[in-house]
Amino acid sequence: MKIIQNISVTEDVTMVTLETNPTDFAFTASIFERIAAEKINVDMIAQAAPLGGKSALSFTVSDEDLGRLLKLISQFRTQTPDIKPVVSSSNVKISVYGEAMRIESGVAAKVFQAAASVGADIRLITTSEADISLLITKADYQQIVDAIEKIFE
Repeated sequence: MKIIQNISVTEDVTMVTLETNPTDFAFTASIFERIAAEKINVDMIAQAAPLGGKSALSFTVSDEDLGRLLKLISQFRTQTPDIKPVVSSSNVKISVYGEAMRIESGVAAKVFQAAASVGADIRLITTSEADISLLITKADYQQIVDAIEKIFE
């Protein structure tokens, strides 16, 4: 069985990081409830480990939704002024998928090595049992896809 069955690319992705975010999960849930109410689709989500009652929460949306999301972030900051939003748009998400990843060790190491071999600017990483997603700058994406394909040929 092939370890990697599919490599997909999604362009025009915005990453939002809410720094110094309260670690109260009810607060986190309320953020995503309000985003959902605006019919904004969220893709990648990652939360840093809490430190002193605060953490960083990162997530991605389509570049098309950035304007509506910025209005929501402004509302979040009105309620919780300590939140520091960091926004990065025009990124690309590369997803590496393979059912064999569930039992094969070292797949993430190879994907990360491929990205490192081209000096990629990795913005965010999320994983599941059968998927590794990298958010990268647009300029790096084809080189990374080529490097991943080469490592797993």
